[in-house]
Amino acid sequence: MTGMNETIIAPSLLSADFARLSVEVERTEEAGADWHHVDVMDGHFVPNLTIGPPVVKALSRVAKKPLDVHLMISDPWQYCDAFIDAGAAGLSFHAEVLGSGDGHQLVDRIKSRGVRACLVVNPDTPIAIVKPYLGVLDMVLVMSVQPGFGGQKFRPDVLPKVETLRKDYGFTGVVQMDGGISRDNVARCAAAGTNSFVAGSALFGAEDMKREISVFRQRIAEAGGSSGTATA
Repeated sequence: MTGMNETIIAPSLLSADFARLSVEVERTEEAGADWHHVDVMDGHFVPNLTIGPPVVKALSRVAKKPLDVHLMISDPWQYCDAFIDAGAAGLSFHAEVLGSGDGHQLVDRIKSRGVRACLVVNPDTPIAIVKPYLGVLDMVLVMSVQPGFGGQKFRPDVLPKVETLRKDYGFTGVVQMDGGISRDNVARCAAAGTNSFVAGSALFGAEDMKREISVFRQRIAEAGGSSGTATA
């Protein structure tokens, strides 16, 4: 299982050309990506509506790298098995929905199927909400924008959450950052303790994605993170 000592670059397929998804998947893998970040939105938890299990299943047929599925949905308990069946290698669900069900039961369910379990925290949600789960989570995702739409500006005020996870809580799993990530802020994220970086427009909009990923890795390494790629 991937831990804090490996750097994970996860291009967000939300910024890909949906008419050419199989080609986009191949392009990101050739460019050196470690994971494919798949944003699932239900039109309830967030106002936007994106993809469901059938598209994830189609992606799993062409992807050689793991599908990192981010459930921006109100009821992950109802849908988690469908996304695992479709080929998700990791499932992330939001701390903001924990009042609707048993979070520990959901984490156990995900992990029992051999899938990476992650809890997500929105920018305005205190990081303390994840503390009771850290002993069982594989990853924590800190949102650096409000979830629901791509292209938003990175919020540096979330970086202390990552520092709290690493220094105060001693979390040694993966810490992922998602939202407005680019070559201009990736070093700050790495210095705080982030080791998984989700980027949409900064990578898919780059003239040369492979070169842009190399720039990411170089700046992460210079900030004290690993420049290597993930192994799982």
